[in-house]
Amino acid sequence: MTALFLAHGSPMLAIEDSAYASFLTTFGKRIDAKAIVLFTAHWTTRQPTVSSIDGTYEMIYDFSGFPRELYEVTYAAQGSVEWAKRVQHHLKHVSPIVNIDERRGLDHGSWVLLSRLFPEANVPIIQASVVPSWTPKQLFQLGEALRPLRDEGVMIIGSGGTVHNLMALRWEERTKVDSWAVAFDDWLLAQSSAHSEDVFHYEEKAPYAKQAVPTQEHLAPYWIAYGAGNRSPHVLFREYEYGNLSLLAVSF
Repeated sequence: MTALFLAHGSPMLAIEDSAYASFLTTFGKRIDAKAIVLFTAHWTTRQPTVSSIDGTYEMIYDFSGFPRELYEVTYAAQGSVEWAKRVQHHLKHVSPIVNIDERRGLDHGSWVLLSRLFPEANVPIIQASVVPSWTPKQLFQLGEALRPLRDEGVMIIGSGGTVHNLMALRWEERTKVDSWAVAFDDWLLAQSSAHSEDVFHYEEKAPYAKQAVPTQEHLAPYWIAYGAGNRSPHVLFREYEYGNLSLLAVSF
């Protein structure tokens, strides 16, 4: 079973038709996973934390200023206590502390993607946090620890955004793409494909790094998915919206 990094873009992805939404819907039909472990950029913690939900996740609408229709979206994702324990066990190989959360609901970094990939909500979901204070290499190693689960039919997904600068977005822009956003993604993919150690030092080496990644939490899931995979990134989808918000989907 492959590992994926998927940009979750704007929450509007859940209700608006787009090329990316169509891609996710089509791609989801090809996935036959026993469970999904999803690391979401919208759940940040000091130590790795795994959701252990017996039954249906509650919904978290962790955004504001969007149409009412978006707050009425429901998605009945099912958790799994058994798989959560398995995930915790493997993560402890690289982190002595891996917390279990039995109450947290599904945030939009998770349900926006999942509602497109698995509209029937028929795959057990294990939501997991990201630790932005960890280095890219540490996050990569966290993903590495989950590789054995892939052999058991578990898909690892990192949900975030490689270029995610809300202050730089141009909400009315529909066609023009900022060259600096493209340059950063180009560099990230090239260095990842070359398995270069430089990629883990992107803050000093990548073009426009501070502009593309003003905060760490949205890029963190990329490192985890990269570590969980065992090969160079394969681009499944790539577009930009609002001038520079990266909609990048890659498999590893």
